Amino acid sequence: MSEKELFQFESEEINLKEVLQKYLRYWYVFIIGVTIAGVVAYLYLRYTTPQYRISSTLLIKDDKKGPSLAENAILNDLDLFQSGKNIDNEIEILKSKSLMNRVLKELSLHSTYYVDGRVKSTEVFGNSLPVKLIVSRLDSAAFDKTIVIQTKDNINFQIEDDGKVSQHKFGQEIKKPYAAFTVVAGNGALADVKKATIKFHDIRKVAEYYNQKLTVAPINKNASVLSLSLVDPVPAKGVAILNKLVEVYNKEAVEDKNLIAGSTIQFIDDRLKYLTSELTVVEQDVESYKKENRVTDVSSEAKLYLEKASEYNRQLSEWAIQIDVLESIERYLMKQETQDELVPSSLTIQDATLLGLISKFNELQLERKRLLRVSQPGNPLVQNINEQLGNLRGNILENLRNIKSGLIITRSNLQASSAQFESRIKEVPSIEKDLIEIKRQQSIKEGLYLYLLQKREESALSLAATVANSRIIDPAVAGDYPVEPKKQLIYLLAFLVGLGIPFAGIYIKELLNDRVQSQQDVKKATATPVLGEIAHNDTFEKLVVTENSRSTVAELFRLIRTNLQFATLGKNSKVIMITSSMSGEGKTFFTINLGASLALTGKRVVLVNFDLRKPRLLQDMGLANETGITNYIIDEQLSIQDILIPSTEVTGLFAIGSGPIPPNPAELIMSPKISHLLAELREQFDYVILDTSPAGQVADAFTLAPLIDASVYIVRYNYTFKSQIAIVDDIYQNKKLNNPMIVLNDADMKEAYGYGYGYGYNESDKTSLKKVLKKGMRIEA
Repeated sequence: MSEKELFQFESEEINLKEVLQKYLRYWYVFIIGVTIAGVVAYLYLRYTTPQYRISSTLLIKDDKKGPSLAENAILNDLDLFQSGKNIDNEIEILKSKSLMNRVLKELSLHSTYYVDGRVKSTEVFGNSLPVKLIVSRLDSAAFDKTIVIQTKDNINFQIEDDGKVSQHKFGQEIKKPYAAFTVVAGNGALADVKKATIKFHDIRKVAEYYNQKLTVAPINKNASVLSLSLVDPVPAKGVAILNKLVEVYNKEAVEDKNLIAGSTIQFIDDRLKYLTSELTVVEQDVESYKKENRVTDVSSEAKLYLEKASEYNRQLSEWAIQIDVLESIERYLMKQETQDELVPSSLTIQDATLLGLISKFNELQLERKRLLRVSQPGNPLVQNINEQLGNLRGNILENLRNIKSGLIITRSNLQASSAQFESRIKEVPSIEKDLIEIKRQQSIKEGLYLYLLQKREESALSLAATVANSRIIDPAVAGDYPVEPKKQLIYLLAFLVGLGIPFAGIYIKELLNDRVQSQQDVKKATATPVLGEIAHNDTFEKLVVTENSRSTVAELFRLIRTNLQFATLGKNSKVIMITSSMSGEGKTFFTINLGASLALTGKRVVLVNFDLRKPRLLQDMGLANETGITNYIIDEQLSIQDILIPSTEVTGLFAIGSGPIPPNPAELIMSPKISHLLAELREQFDYVILDTSPAGQVADAFTLAPLIDASVYIVRYNYTFKSQIAIVDDIYQNKKLNNPMIVLNDADMKEAYGYGYGYGYNESDKTSLKKVLKKGMRIEA
């Protein structure tokens, strides 16, 4: 680390300490500030109404984020149990003013009740109410109006309203211009609370107030559970509001559903009446059409017609076959070549007479053929058989004609019936088409009727079994400890305020103070070396440096003496000028004690009062100022010995007074005798210390500048103006005085550490000291 960086680091560290010291000297102010702030915080916590947090959790039945009531398949089709809720919408509903307005109305919070305590009034609610108002009318003129109810006994009480007192009884309706209400006894004991203050409110403003304090937020983004919280000074009131809020929210949801269900039922009933009349007309049309067309069930009858027609066709076919068979038998019998042959079987002919005749005929034919094999055709037996065969043939032919006639008649009847059924079959599509159109209208109206009837039952069910779309998980409960005010935070703030206000006051005071407060103020304004500091003198003694003195001020003068010896190193005789910016900065005090400290080392020291305007040197030393510099300059006969006065307290210390105050001090100081005076004093004394007029006010000190070896510029804390440091900086920069140095007077040594802010030098540093002083750098003790 370089030397420059080292000096810079040490300078910054010292600055920080100086800043701390500047504030630590006012430690008692900080203690008082913290104490007062702590007392104020205690009183604030003692008498401020605590606020409690009331919280509750509510489950919103949302199909997207949780199970719904429609888990039962039987209820899936009912719109009542479809709970597709939007959680954000439900939050806005819960925070709506209209909902809160209804809550407060149901809780009758248009009036609040207070009972007097020792210091303040406390709001009461619920079971703690000594009396309760049942308000039947409340005008806007009552808003923010206060009445006082004072009970006399369990029956009578009096009301104080705008300074007017009226007597009433419990349960009696009281009519005021602004309200009408009835006072009843509350759950609170009347014997304990004799007086209650009641204030009326605008319910809308109260609703806005609680809406601002109400917080509704989801527990997390994946759940449909809402957290409701409210901060209120009366826990029971907050609990009642939150519970009533959820109750009214569910009630309004049910009312909305019931309103929809009721409207739906009314609409369906009207539609059902209309559809019933239309359905009756359609059914009558169906009945009339069926009567006109003599049908009951077109499909069944068409099927029957087809079956009948098919049966008739089959029978006609059978009869045709039988007729063909009969005709073939008839042709067979009438042929000559088949006269002696057997008659073929009747096949499908089932007539018993015909079958018997044919059988008998065939038997005779067989008998004839058997006889002809053994006899001649003219055989009487053969002839007899031929005759029988002829008769049987005639009978068979006759029977065949009769059967054929009967079959032909039956066939004709079947053909007529078949034609009739064919005609009905041809009419069926047309009838069915018309009937389908009619029945389509009937079916549409029946379907609509049944649908509406079903929906009516569903609506009736929803009306009878409506449930809310939310469920309370945790009912409202108040915290055990108040959330406001927070004791730790209040005491912390009080502590910070107790420190901050004094700090700010000190800072502003220092900021507005244009006096020199610290060495830093001097160092910022000038690079002039600082010789040392002199502590505040608590005594009224002008001479504090004596042989046996060990006070802080005396030690600091000894330290400055050492510093001064290094500053004037190498000179046999030293002439040191003491000056300042203005009167009252301690030049004379410093001159006397610096001279005394030098004299205690065995040196001969003379103090010369060149302050010809306001001389105080000899007066402060307890010596007479009768003859001095003024006399020496004017009177040619006077010598130095005539004006030289020895100190009565310090050996080796002498003083020369200013003498009478002249009218022209500046011109007197410019006298050649002054140079002669100082030259002789150099010869006689080791140190010549000049107490001069303030350099910041008159030019006397600058007149003596060529005659001095070093100059000490006194700057007094809390007295010298910061702007006056520019004077000494100008002296240093422009070298108006030889080897100028600054001494800081009247320092508060309570802020100091060690032995004070003195500036001393080691013997080994004599060579470097001169360089430091030339550079105007500050030498640390």
